[in-house]
Amino acid sequence: MDLLRFITAGSVDDGKSTLIGRLLYDSKSVFQDQLEAIERTGQVNGQINLALLTDGLKAEREQGITIDVAYKYFSTPKRKFIIADAPGHIQYTRNMVTGASNSELAIILIDARKGVIEQTYRHSYIASLLKIPHVVICVNKMDLVDFSKERFDEIVKDYKNFASDLEFKGLEFIPISALNGDNVVDTSPNMTWWKGKTLLGYLEDLEIEVDETKHEPRFPVQYVIRPQTEEHHDYRGYAGQVRSGVFKKGDDIVVLPSGLRSKIKSIHTYESEVEEAFAPMSVTILLEDEIDISRGDMIVTDKHQPTVSQDIEAELCWMDAKSLVPGNKYLLRQTTGSVKSAVKEISFRIDIQTHEKLESSQLALNEIGRIKIRTAKPIAFDSYSENRGTGSFVLVDEGTNNTVGAGMIVGAY
Repeated sequence: MDLLRFITAGSVDDGKSTLIGRLLYDSKSVFQDQLEAIERTGQVNGQINLALLTDGLKAEREQGITIDVAYKYFSTPKRKFIIADAPGHIQYTRNMVTGASNSELAIILIDARKGVIEQTYRHSYIASLLKIPHVVICVNKMDLVDFSKERFDEIVKDYKNFASDLEFKGLEFIPISALNGDNVVDTSPNMTWWKGKTLLGYLEDLEIEVDETKHEPRFPVQYVIRPQTEEHHDYRGYAGQVRSGVFKKGDDIVVLPSGLRSKIKSIHTYESEVEEAFAPMSVTILLEDEIDISRGDMIVTDKHQPTVSQDIEAELCWMDAKSLVPGNKYLLRQTTGSVKSAVKEISFRIDIQTHEKLESSQLALNEIGRIKIRTAKPIAFDSYSENRGTGSFVLVDEGTNNTVGAGMIVGAY
């Protein structure tokens, strides 16, 4: 069975955790002891509080909100799923970016009473920015608007007007009630006007194209294996995970950023030698020549090389209470490497609601903008739109070791 990773997002109290709890409960993915535990913890309107299946932190349960990203796993006879439940509060937007970075689909909840609001704009834009191809808009709490088709149609129209310039491959709308289970796993008898699929039916049938072997070959070196024993006296292997593409024994390769060239002598997994390695395999590559390679370098094939530059232009989601201003210096971590860097320019800040590009001298917490950054030494990268694995980075404050920004590379400038 294939695996679908998706994230749920939306504003506070839109019912994200309840929706995931409903998916787990109705798909029989909850263990009996878990069920008994949440039955003892509390109920909502005489029903089991399904949100407790994902909100595990004490502070989350006390406040009835989600603070950190909660990951849950479940499966049906058709497919396996990994769910990231993102917080709804604006101050936890950075957590949503973290959870969305590996997702192939985003479920954005809208409260049927409130309609499209600022957090809907924010989460939709982030989903578009992170190149999540498929988005499902779940109009939740339909039971509180008497299952009105007119209200559902109104929200669909409002959202489409807003999202017309967002680049989603697939956009779907489903009316649901997570608390009661309407159109989540089973078809709702209260919305006979709805002829589409249930949410689970859509998730099971969605065709996803996440074939990293279609991308150009990229192998960031994570560790140099040099045993220096009698048995392996001359052994020098380069271990890591294939981020994209396929590497084969005998391939001509280039090591970046140095530009040194060699040929693949052999490829090894933990168990045996293999003829080829493809994403996301973890392997050790041996080369025919003894050349200088260290952690953070990238092995690529001779024909399809990424950009190598010290000058990077990127979209950035700022995650720190202290604003980003030009001149600030950070540690830039990309693939397996770390390099000192300095922010040269903030080109513009993006208005989440209107998508306008606004002049700005700084980026405040949770704001998104375009920046230009210079690294202390050249790094190898692709644009984020071409390769999410090599086109993303984080900025780290060296003083506190906190991650303060998540970046998606546009290109060199």
